[in-house]
Amino acid sequence: MINKTLVLAIFLIGFIVTAQKKLPKNKSLIKNSVANHKADLIAISDEIWANAETAFEENKSSKLLADYAEKNGFKVERGVAGMPTAFVATYGSGKPVIGVLGEFDALPGISQKAIPTKEALKEGGAGHGCGHNLFGTGSLGAAIAIKELMEQGKIKGTIKFFGTPSEEKYFGKIWMVRAGLWDDVDVNISWHPSAEIKADAQSSLALVDFKVEFFGQAAHASADPWNGRSASDALELYTTGINYYREHVKPTVRMHYHIQDGGQVVNVVPDYARLWVRVRDTKRSGMLPVYERVKEMAEGAAIMADVDFKISLISGIYEVLVNRTGEEVMQKNLELLGPINYTDEEIAFGKKIQESTGKEQVGMDSKIRPLKATKENPGGGSTDVGDVSWNVANINLGVTTAPKDTPWHSWAVVACGGMSIGHKGMLYASNAMAMTMLDLFEDAKLVKNIKEEYIKRKGDEVYKAIIPEGPPPIPNN
Repeated sequence: MINKTLVLAIFLIGFIVTAQKKLPKNKSLIKNSVANHKADLIAISDEIWANAETAFEENKSSKLLADYAEKNGFKVERGVAGMPTAFVATYGSGKPVIGVLGEFDALPGISQKAIPTKEALKEGGAGHGCGHNLFGTGSLGAAIAIKELMEQGKIKGTIKFFGTPSEEKYFGKIWMVRAGLWDDVDVNISWHPSAEIKADAQSSLALVDFKVEFFGQAAHASADPWNGRSASDALELYTTGINYYREHVKPTVRMHYHIQDGGQVVNVVPDYARLWVRVRDTKRSGMLPVYERVKEMAEGAAIMADVDFKISLISGIYEVLVNRTGEEVMQKNLELLGPINYTDEEIAFGKKIQESTGKEQVGMDSKIRPLKATKENPGGGSTDVGDVSWNVANINLGVTTAPKDTPWHSWAVVACGGMSIGHKGMLYASNAMAMTMLDLFEDAKLVKNIKEEYIKRKGDEVYKAIIPEGPPPIPNN
């Protein structure tokens, strides 16, 4: 005999699940829009993935996104803030003005085929090891969905898509902020590829990049080394000083350097040496004293090696200013969307990635977890979204585009970004961001509350861009 209680329970569970997935009409229209543009968005993402253009050289990738925005009715201003690959695509008029960020630069040296074992697509070439081919395209998909609702008269206001170059190296958004491109924006939305889905209520690390050069006197390394003054000696003394200093900084501090030129041949006392140095901390206020100290060490190294030195600022970025009111809105939309569903083939691909990178083979993680408390001192990386967030209220999102515990900035992320795992995450991000933006367009009080939290968290801090005077460091400028 069939247990009637069990049947009723199954029916109720089915009803609840169906109710949970039932979307308000305008949010259903957003999902329809993203689905309608799905083939184009995937094609654009894959082409950007194949182009794999690095900092300030994203000419094809930027054009793909700007052209598609223009094709879909946006007014596009190209080459903004002195950067040929930066652009702003705008639709609508009046308030609120909501912005959405898009990145599209790749990382050098991690070219990879869309397969779960390490194999370069182009030896020595670049690859999208941070998923920026998905980032820019997914954000544009969200902007288009909002534009179509405006076109239908469902909502009013202005949507802006910001095409932002060189996030991985020079941090192009800083120059865009300096140009005032977010001055009229009420709330900004951003996302980033991840190994989990989350309304990202965590900050990032502030950082500063600078170049140190040493100038000595060349001489024969064997016949008359006493006539030489070694620039590479100064470089080694300098890096030794940095490494000893690590013991005496707070645990939140990170210091990195990359030796770009330590001399050309072994039988010459080098008269020139150069390295790129980076200092980070969870707060800009904690980073700056370390930066000043590390700069002083360069002078000390130059004195010990009897050479000259020069320090040149490259750029620096703020930590992200979290906005929990905005993140709570994003969280509700993630719960509305639910997790991403994967095929057996995609799960097997993810597990093979984990096997190839020495991780536990647990597959994909797209669970929707509760919104996390904001940590005072988070770990992790840095992003020029931080500078945007100190100039306008900002909401961040992370979406699964690679299997759990995947090493970021690696071939493994490149592989996933060129196939369906990355595509699914990108389209999910389009929906989540567009639904969150819809909430803002439909609720003026919500926008007001988000802006009030931004003002409170910013406090008395006066934003000052950490970049040198003059134009961005565009190659061959």
